[in-house]
Amino acid sequence: MTTNQYGNIARSLMASVLLAMAINRLPAQEPVRHAFDLTINTPESVGISSQRLDRLHQLIQHEVDEKQLGGAVTILARHGKIVEYRTYGLRDVATAAPMTKDTIFRDYSMTKPVTGVSMMILYEQGKWLPSDPISKFIPEFAHLKVFKGVDADGKMILADPDHPPTMRELMTHTAGFSYGSGKTPADAMYHDLKVMQSKNLQEMIEKLAKIPLLYQPGKGWLYSSSMDIQGYIVEKLSGQPLPDFMHDHIFAPLGMKDAGFFVPEDKRKRFATNYHADAQGELVPGVPEGAVPNDYAVEPTMPSGGGGMVSTAEDYYRFAQMLANSGELNDARILAPSTVKLMTSNHVPTSLLTGEFGIGQSVIRPGFGWGYDCAVIFDPPEANLSDGKGTFFWDGAAGTWFWVDPTNDIVFVSMIQRMSSPDNHSLEYRSHAVVDQALVDPAK
Repeated sequence: MTTNQYGNIARSLMASVLLAMAINRLPAQEPVRHAFDLTINTPESVGISSQRLDRLHQLIQHEVDEKQLGGAVTILARHGKIVEYRTYGLRDVATAAPMTKDTIFRDYSMTKPVTGVSMMILYEQGKWLPSDPISKFIPEFAHLKVFKGVDADGKMILADPDHPPTMRELMTHTAGFSYGSGKTPADAMYHDLKVMQSKNLQEMIEKLAKIPLLYQPGKGWLYSSSMDIQGYIVEKLSGQPLPDFMHDHIFAPLGMKDAGFFVPEDKRKRFATNYHADAQGELVPGVPEGAVPNDYAVEPTMPSGGGGMVSTAEDYYRFAQMLANSGELNDARILAPSTVKLMTSNHVPTSLLTGEFGIGQSVIRPGFGWGYDCAVIFDPPEANLSDGKGTFFWDGAAGTWFWVDPTNDIVFVSMIQRMSSPDNHSLEYRSHAVVDQALVDPAK
């Protein structure tokens, strides 16, 4: 090799080193930030096929035509641009009142992610850590026991927890709490003590302190009252009632003008009628047998962080788009990007991703876990789903649902009011499929 060749190689290596050093000095890539805009854009402008998106319209309209839904409101956005903001059917079937964009819905368990954001706001203030024992904030839980079965006389066998349940376990439904949805004596105590009908959150905590955990902390997954417990922690750490904290720190900054925990008199005409299916499969107004009725006429004395909110579709879209924007909307910074990432990453250990746990069609399994107060699809092919990696979402008992797909930068919100139908979750998951198939140009 000649001297010139050695020189060329040396200069090339030096150039590579200098380039690498320059790249390392570049500022970190800014998180996605989209200004809030309700203008309706063409689907093609963001890589979505209008023709294929019509399958979503057919899917929802079919439910209305078959009288499985009174009506619906849907919002679909990509890159912060709304391409779908549509109403279907009726807000109230008996009066033929049409569904409108400003209709107010019962969010039920879609309250949970909002409670999660409330908790993460307090996390950013240094007020708790995932490794903290729950009893650090709720001394009443310092002596919780664990249900281990029943003896020959039918009495509960109790054991000490292997470790005090932690905040991480509380945030992921793995602490051992329940809603009383099982058939054990411990589950029966939830009903006997009327936990979810307590007069306030302090009374709820005092009742829960008497009930054993359903399993050793971290050794199971059970959809539970954990987010209602978090609502109590929000109140205790912030010094504010849960509705006031959410209003001041989330609703008002994001412009969620109809979000809250009750529907005042001047808004009642916009409140959607709730329905459930009777024995013949026909839609009838009201809640199913066994469900606790709530007319949402006054501010509740026990605000439910697990299921007490009401909102419009647009309200919830603002919340979801804030999360899609890594914690910010229109210069209102709710959370830091790193905090949103923490909240929406899977925190369920691999040992529990077995398909043994879940609720409805949301089964905890390989590729499908739970973050802090929301479901997370962290490996879509493994979970047998078409969503983008990192999609997080949740739904409500009356059929409302939303998801954020950070890989494809998609936000979808759907509001319906139909309780305990076997099709509720099916419709949600089918909507994922028909939206995903309409994204024909993901790079656009």
